[in-house]
Amino acid sequence: MKHRCPICRTPTDSAVHAEFPFCSERCRQHDLGNWASEKYVVSEPVFDLNELEADREAAARKEMQEDEDFKGFRKPDDTIH
Repeated sequence: MKHRCPICRTPTDSAVHAEFPFCSERCRQHDLGNWASEKYVVSEPVFDLNELEADREAAARKEMQEDEDFKGFRKPDDTIH
């Protein structure tokens, strides 16, 4: 696969360059430094925080409902006797 190095724009080829998509270790390290210094950022969150919170609340409600179903009964003991 042919591509241009994202740092210096030198043409690179995945069949030739071990550092692909970079042209060299120097450009790979430069790119890593850009991420470490937060020069690059992910533009959108990977997941929606509201959706995550809703999932947590639903799990808590389900757990509470299951507890209500067994009210007055002993829960099974997970220990091995």
